[in-house]
Amino acid sequence: MTRPIAVLVGAPGAGKSTVGAALAERIGTDFLDTDAEIEARAGKSVGDIFIEDGEDAFRALERSAVADALARHPGVLALGGGAVLDEGTRALLAEHHVVYLQVEFRDAAKRVGLDQARPLLFGNPRARLQALLKERLPVYESVATVTVATSGYHPEEIVDEIVTTLGDRAGQRT
Repeated sequence: MTRPIAVLVGAPGAGKSTVGAALAERIGTDFLDTDAEIEARAGKSVGDIFIEDGEDAFRALERSAVADALARHPGVLALGGGAVLDEGTRALLAEHHVVYLQVEFRDAAKRVGLDQARPLLFGNPRARLQALLKERLPVYESVATVTVATSGYHPEEIVDEIVTTLGDRAGQRT
């Protein structure tokens, strides 16, 4: 069975896409962001899926994309911030090396740009982001094999930390 070398989880603004791409490049493998996969399958942006089809439709697409990627993607995989809320996804993650990219509120807010179109940050984006971080923290921690802080660190420093947690998995690819 082909499995991801590492699965990155974390809140919006944690750096999953940036760090994931850099990690994949460092260890010489492919990178897949499940939000990008969902957009490709749906033919529209995540924001448009939320607006036009609703969160339930998005979550169904997400469950399918994540399950497929966990079963087939051989490289580095980044999950959307809310993917871990699904019980079935959490069960699948138990078999993988899951890296929780932990981010402080101030850095997440700066990185996501609170004026951007993030579906779950509609309304009062600052308050929503703070609530998401608080609500999801125990879930991220429960699925993580390792936690890596991202606040105050350059993506390459975060990649260095993750590579040390991969051991032989990274060594086989470099």
